[in-house]
Amino acid sequence: MSIAEFHDLSQYCLTVAERAKSAAAKLAQVSGANKNAWLRHSAEQIRARADEIQEANRRDLEAAPGYALTEAQTDRLRLTPDRIEAIARGLEEVALLPDPVGEVIESSRRPNGLEIAKVRVPLGVVFFIYESRPNVTADAAAICIKSGNAVILRGGKEAAHSSQALVEILSEQAALVGIPSEAVQLVATNDREAVGHFLSLDDYIDVAIPRGGEGLIRRVTAEARMPVIKHFAGNCHVYVDAAADLDMAERLTVNSKCQRLGVCNAAESLLVHADAAAEFLPRIGRALAAHNIEIRGDEKTCELIEGAGAATEDDYYAEYLGPIISVKVAPSLDEAIAHINRYGSHHTDAIVTRDLFAARRFAAEVDSAAVMVNASTRFNDGGEFGLGAEIGISTDKFHARGPCGLRELTSYKYVVYGDGQVR
Repeated sequence: MSIAEFHDLSQYCLTVAERAKSAAAKLAQVSGANKNAWLRHSAEQIRARADEIQEANRRDLEAAPGYALTEAQTDRLRLTPDRIEAIARGLEEVALLPDPVGEVIESSRRPNGLEIAKVRVPLGVVFFIYESRPNVTADAAAICIKSGNAVILRGGKEAAHSSQALVEILSEQAALVGIPSEAVQLVATNDREAVGHFLSLDDYIDVAIPRGGEGLIRRVTAEARMPVIKHFAGNCHVYVDAAADLDMAERLTVNSKCQRLGVCNAAESLLVHADAAAEFLPRIGRALAAHNIEIRGDEKTCELIEGAGAATEDDYYAEYLGPIISVKVAPSLDEAIAHINRYGSHHTDAIVTRDLFAARRFAAEVDSAAVMVNASTRFNDGGEFGLGAEIGISTDKFHARGPCGLRELTSYKYVVYGDGQVR
């Protein structure tokens, strides 16, 4: 659907939302077999039309310098044959996951004979706003449709041609298996005002999911008239307890921070119990230096790690997404937990300890979507948790928390079976 067909932007956005709502009502009745057929046929067509997708991607890459993309951003935008194969394989993997729609969460029989079932149902229409990575277009469409939801995709302008090529395939294949083609729609304008129009359409859109920088997420949260599944930042901590295995602590800290710098579940802060600091801080300082990580620490950290710089209050709040980590010596487990709950972003926090009591206290008292005991923060991920695909990681408490997979894109309703009972 071209925006040129409409008198103004608001009319276009309303029409997209109306079509999505209509599609969602029909999609809720589509069988799991049909949804899986759509995923498999789409994967086949993505492979068959790889040249067409790469040509669209070439146009995006040619335009990248005009958007002042960094080398890393341009690389994330690029679709190679291997990456196109990974997109197709990702759709097939979603097809293998259990269909959550219609699942009976729990049921009971009342003394009067009523049978009460709590049944999973789709949310309805998802408005998904995301960064310029073409693979996210296919991933989001797959997880939304599999969970019975229509999706309106508002991707970054930098990947517009690549995303359009993928959505054309997904929409075409949907129609062939009995899924409304309007169940997957890509917003056909880069106008930022379109986002505001969609966020006002709570009669048609059931949930908004922003995935990108903190500025985007705060804008969506401020303007949306429907619920938002979000996380603002990923200031994740590793806490090395007095009873930690220091070899393990070094491995986990390095993996949490260095395995991939620019992701939301990378560690940005390191806390070390005072009783472990003298032995652990010099060795972790050397290990992080080998990965070219800048250390910003408190006074004790600067004494024990050569080359460490002084941390400011802002450093302890920071999500660096780069080669910097804040470090602090914690006098006690209590103070480590208090520090994390004050400065953290309620995303992912880890404790390294051999003390079961300390581990249980940390898990109970740290207010985060995922708490790791003797494991890297990098495991907070839908795939690593066995959820399959995810549409994002939520730091909310309503409606979903942590990796948002198929079940997190559903709600429930009660279905009651009777035999003429009256109250």
